[in-house]
Amino acid sequence: MQRRETTPNIIFLEFNELCPPLLEKWMAAGLLPNFRKFYDASQVFTTMPDVESPEHLEPWIQWYSIHTGLAYDDHKVFNLTDGPSAGHADIWKLLQEAGYTVGNIASMNAAGLDQSGSFFMSDPWCASERAFPQTLQPIQDFVQQRVQNYSLPNEAVLTSTLRNVALLQRLVQSGLSARTISIILSQLISEKTGGNTSWKRVALLDHILFDIFKKYYCSSAPSFSTFFANSTAHLQHAYWRFMEPEAFDITPSDEDLATYGSAVFFGYQNMDRLLGRFFELEKRGATLVLMSALSQQPFTKRETSNGQLFYRPYDMDRLLGLLDIPVANAEPVMTHQYILRFDSEESKDSALPKLENFTFDGTSVFDTGTSDDKSLFVGCGLFEEIPDNAKVTLPASRGTNEKKETEFFDLFYKIDEIKSGCHHPDGVLWFKLGDHKVHPDKVSILDVLPTLLEIYGVKRSLSAMQGHSLMPYLHACL
Repeated sequence: MQRRETTPNIIFLEFNELCPPLLEKWMAAGLLPNFRKFYDASQVFTTMPDVESPEHLEPWIQWYSIHTGLAYDDHKVFNLTDGPSAGHADIWKLLQEAGYTVGNIASMNAAGLDQSGSFFMSDPWCASERAFPQTLQPIQDFVQQRVQNYSLPNEAVLTSTLRNVALLQRLVQSGLSARTISIILSQLISEKTGGNTSWKRVALLDHILFDIFKKYYCSSAPSFSTFFANSTAHLQHAYWRFMEPEAFDITPSDEDLATYGSAVFFGYQNMDRLLGRFFELEKRGATLVLMSALSQQPFTKRETSNGQLFYRPYDMDRLLGLLDIPVANAEPVMTHQYILRFDSEESKDSALPKLENFTFDGTSVFDTGTSDDKSLFVGCGLFEEIPDNAKVTLPASRGTNEKKETEFFDLFYKIDEIKSGCHHPDGVLWFKLGDHKVHPDKVSILDVLPTLLEIYGVKRSLSAMQGHSLMPYLHACL
């Protein structure tokens, strides 16, 4: 296929779950100067998902729809980690087949890349995909281990990292900058001298990944590349109730408000600082596109709510042993959830009744869902406050009818954060093309892939794509 004389150079920024109303409020107050600069030079759209039912309004579903141009009813990718094995052509594959070079740092639920001139690090939850080039694999392993286990008690992420000389050398070789090292050291100092600030650690990953992105972007000059950041989505989920306490039944203490009241705004400030670093790459001819896929709002599972609690096993392997459930592997995924991989479909099927008969107050402790013939998603399905002396009932041992009880909190711990932000269908889509216009009508997330393909002069190859190119809105700017 013939490419255009001037090859497009797009960096697609995937800042997960940013909220249009919060951006508007803080930009208007002059508190997000880089977002303001981006907004004022952009064609601005608000997106809507292809399916809005609560169980499908998840980022790993929406991002997969965006990357493939397929509606959920067509791709059926429901779980995080299922995307890489689903086999649908995505934006990176379609552009590579057309002769373009591509890169991907942490885009959610995406298959790996391994062609010369490309670079790839998987999202922190998809352990099946290998980094490329291979030198990035130790960093990907470290990121996944830390993100998947961030909630474990006494998890000394920063200090243990600084003691890992080999990892630090690999990070420096992969682009870790003096600026990011300064940010990390400032965080360490604040934790020693400034009280409870460990919750801010989530923002450090954004800057580490930016340094890696920058090094490989500058060395390989891909025609299209993506960068995914999840820190603000996490902060909104965990701390929305401190930003907007009036939306919840129980008012946080003055101490907690002082500690966490600005946590969500801190996330947006961090994203703003990150945008400033991406502006430096515009000097290399990059065009920036910003997207959030969806957004958030105060938790609304019930008419009145205090948020949603999560519980997680201290040691999943030990717990599975108590339940007499042999697995090939138990991989942590999101927050409280694991994916259990079995040696056979029969082993998976035999595990289900044991999981169902592991109960608290007559209710199964675990929610389960099928990933594939040999895999199950498993997570604690208890989301309310559990009494300190609560007991759980283990299923009867093989060959007996005797059930045993044990202390719930001998097996599980409560994750400190309470989920108080939940998903909202509106999303951000800004094309930074130099001219500013706010388009009043919402567009579908399925419109993104057809737009990108038209920009790159690639004919649509999938008849199942339901979206429409936004090029008629962008044509005058390109």
